[in-house]
Amino acid sequence: MPEVTYRQALHDTLRDEMLRDENVFLMGEEIGVFEGSYKITAGLLQEFGAKRVRDAPIAEEGFVGAAIGAAMLGLRPVVEIMTINFILLAMDQIINHAAKIHYMFGGQSRVPMVIRTPGGGGQQLAATHSQNPEVWFAHTPGLKVVAPSTPADARGLLKASIRDDDPVLFLENLALYNTKGEVPEDRPDDVLPIGVADVKREGSDITIISYSRMAAVAMHVAEQLASEDGIKAEVIDLRSLRPLDRATIVDSVRKTNRAVVFEEDWRAYGIGAEVAATIQEHAFDHLDAPVRRIAAAEVPLPYAKNMELAALPTGQHLVDAVHATLDASGGVRGNGRSNGSKGQRSASRG
Repeated sequence: MPEVTYRQALHDTLRDEMLRDENVFLMGEEIGVFEGSYKITAGLLQEFGAKRVRDAPIAEEGFVGAAIGAAMLGLRPVVEIMTINFILLAMDQIINHAAKIHYMFGGQSRVPMVIRTPGGGGQQLAATHSQNPEVWFAHTPGLKVVAPSTPADARGLLKASIRDDDPVLFLENLALYNTKGEVPEDRPDDVLPIGVADVKREGSDITIISYSRMAAVAMHVAEQLASEDGIKAEVIDLRSLRPLDRATIVDSVRKTNRAVVFEEDWRAYGIGAEVAATIQEHAFDHLDAPVRRIAAAEVPLPYAKNMELAALPTGQHLVDAVHATLDASGGVRGNGRSNGSKGQRSASRG
């Protein structure tokens, strides 16, 4: 299978879907002449023309609202918001209109649109440009929210999102754009279902649950734990935040009896809190230790690089939390070892 970047997988999928369906069009700030702030739409204006690749003014509420209207009339807009931090200006359109129209119109109208937007920290973009507010949208009935971590998942879920008859928020992390991964050759039916998590790595000692960039970090940590400590960690990539695949989470925890939730968002009231509650409700009797949560420090993300990195969760925080969880439940099966003291401190961050 060819290996491509996350960025290229998004670009190629947009092009494929525009070729497949003439009702698909793109709209967003600087996506045409400038080819997008992150070059996801490079070359698409030249190929498809200004009718299907529309540069929008700096007015998120306006062009998101226009896209909702277009979707209601049968088109399939894919809106790019330059960064998820700017999506706040379109909250009314997304929450009060896109998410509710199908219900409030008694099923007579649908809103088949996608909103693509990147977020995440680590790029020295400061507090108002480095946020992860995905939980605000995952909280909203009527919206679907996906957050793929690999190029293959990005392609399969973007196809599914564009073809879905409901509004989908498609979350991308800035730090993933240049990551590479194998992507199968294009097939017409190669569409990933929204709402299905993926067990990226099977294991028997502990379950690590994550999404987006942290899922990629979790995979590296799981490999490290296996090679250095003999710990067999199972890694679940949620991929979809709404709907949430609770069955996969619960089945894994019932098998491993331990869980760590790893996210880049703030800890309080977040996606990790919902995952932990799901485990408590449906797998409590199977737990050998409390569920641990690793998340960002609850501060506006600093601009200074050293302070920014200190506020974000890292692979080492996850390693420490895994050891602490295993230590709390009597160690690991097999030849592995655990160290609870460092994990206890890191697991309480945020």
